Amino acid sequence: MIYSMTAFARKQLKGDWGTAVWEIRSVNQRYLETYFRLPEQFRGLEVKLKDIFRKRLQRGKIECNLRFEASSSNDDALSMNQELAAQLVQNAQWVLDKAGSGTLNPIDILKWPGVMQAPEQDLDAITVELMAGFEETLNEFVESRAAEGSNLAVMIEQRLAAIAQQAEKVRAFMPDVQAWQKSRILKKFEDANVDLDSTRVEQELVLLAQKTDVAEELDRLDSHISESRNVLTKGGPVGRRLDFMMQEFNREANTLGSKVINSDITAAAVECKVLIEQMREQVQNIE
Repeated sequence: MIYSMTAFARKQLKGDWGTAVWEIRSVNQRYLETYFRLPEQFRGLEVKLKDIFRKRLQRGKIECNLRFEASSSNDDALSMNQELAAQLVQNAQWVLDKAGSGTLNPIDILKWPGVMQAPEQDLDAITVELMAGFEETLNEFVESRAAEGSNLAVMIEQRLAAIAQQAEKVRAFMPDVQAWQKSRILKKFEDANVDLDSTRVEQELVLLAQKTDVAEELDRLDSHISESRNVLTKGGPVGRRLDFMMQEFNREANTLGSKVINSDITAAAVECKVLIEQMREQVQNIE
């Protein structure tokens, strides 16, 4: 299966602990790069998440975000450490008595670290639920990459078929082109009133045939089409291989366009280059 490097997945989780939202998005990238935005209390998950991404993905710039909001009931359920508050009041009053002036502000006592406490959440249990949600989000993300990859494979196959048609068109034109070029050479000899030496004419025709023969380029185009189809069938992380094939396609199309002076064949070569460029743009998105 072919995978695109462009995808997005989002999943919302709800529990007694609150709500959380996972988002994973990616764009094309030469290598695998991962970026995370995680709440501070779950920052320790980053290493584990990186390892999971490395096992499931090969290429792409991946952004993974987690938004977490604790349940409001937990936020409101504050308790006071009365023993600590009493000690603070006693000590503060002693300082005031020694100073001989000043007042004690109860709010300052409440602000002292440890006086007012919220019940601690079981982060281990929450983490288990969050990781389960992450796995579901990642599965949807990979499925999205696969669906987009299938569309890219169909598009590339259509262009490969179109290039094969252009190659066959050029093959069909070649006998007429060679006959026209032969008559053109003979006409030049006649116009120049040159005695036609059969050996000399044969040499000229052989040289001309060598300069204009595109059989080798057409055979290589066929070979590249076959190899590209094999790569698509094989699937997996084939983006780099396909990118290399696009360079080979371009080389043959350029040679094809430069060898033959014929408008039909030139048009076929230009059409091949257009098709190759369309494939190349899409190949950049393949993993």
